Amino acid sequence: MLKKCNYGLIGSGMMGQEHIRNVALIDGAEVTAFFEPDMTMRDITKALIPYAVAATSIQDLLSIDDLDALIIASPNYLHARQLAEISAVRPLPILMEKPLFTDPADQDIIDLAIGEYPCPIWVAMEYRFMPPIARFIDEVGQATGGVKMLTIREHRFPFLQKVGDWNRFNQNSGGTLVEKCCHFFDLMRHILQDDPVRVLASCGQSVNHLDEVYDGETSDIWDNAFVIVDFAGGARAMLDLCMFAEGSRYQEELSAVGPSGKLEVFVPGPERFWPQNEPKPVPQLIRSPRITKSRDVIDVPVDPNLLTSGDHNGATYYQHKRFVEVVRGTALPEVTLEDGKWAVRMGMAAQESALTGQSVSL
Repeated sequence: MLKKCNYGLIGSGMMGQEHIRNVALIDGAEVTAFFEPDMTMRDITKALIPYAVAATSIQDLLSIDDLDALIIASPNYLHARQLAEISAVRPLPILMEKPLFTDPADQDIIDLAIGEYPCPIWVAMEYRFMPPIARFIDEVGQATGGVKMLTIREHRFPFLQKVGDWNRFNQNSGGTLVEKCCHFFDLMRHILQDDPVRVLASCGQSVNHLDEVYDGETSDIWDNAFVIVDFAGGARAMLDLCMFAEGSRYQEELSAVGPSGKLEVFVPGPERFWPQNEPKPVPQLIRSPRITKSRDVIDVPVDPNLLTSGDHNGATYYQHKRFVEVVRGTALPEVTLEDGKWAVRMGMAAQESALTGQSVSL
């Protein structure tokens, strides 16, 4: 018999609802309580999980006895302070949405949790668990003979509308290179198995949200970037981000090159954004060895049932499938607080570099 796992959810907006749908696919797991201060989102969530308790605060949520773990999917700027509140009241295993923090001053909260939080914390870096990217990660060392150059491209749609439009401002989101791109900086470290030493970035707000004004403040969130990262072992990585490229055939493209060859992966965007007049492409992996001058093109399809449960090519399901084993005590977190902190630090360094025009040393 599997141990039943009851989850408490903090924040049930767009991403929180994706977590609910994917937890429901895991045997013996369900979201049984949630805290969401926005009334519209609360009503949607009650319709989605009518059996769940709607808590009035985090303290109220933590007072529910029959909870085994928490999912934090609130706006970015709340993550660190909510972790501190949970730590002081009732520590439980946590799946924490990215980014871990948005204010450099909040790194102290993360450092304290790294040293003292008594339960496992898993940072939700979904991109690691997309089936085509997961296969890329598994094969990249052998296919390249050791990665020397890594390129990550994301060409996609603009930021979606969130509750209270919090994601339209750097002070709430941490900035695009923290909010969005911490995923890619995490992938760089994970693929290269190394830490960065230098970051150089050029970024801007060129097309999106230029005329959007909220409470007298104009949106200041960037929509495009080039970022170069040098790593301690000599490899280098580059991020190419464009958020006004809705027509792209593939949303993410990763390319790794080493002395033995090149490995690429191509991942289409979310099912619900694909044009209705053409079929969505299947994710592909391409191996290009140097010696044989041949090329292997491999389809890496994703379960269609998982595609309808979220916007991350099944990654949220696979992440929860692993996390529930952490909650049950049979596994350890695969994405640690240290990983989450490094991803934020790299994003903050890239933002600083773009603002100053200078490279930033880590």
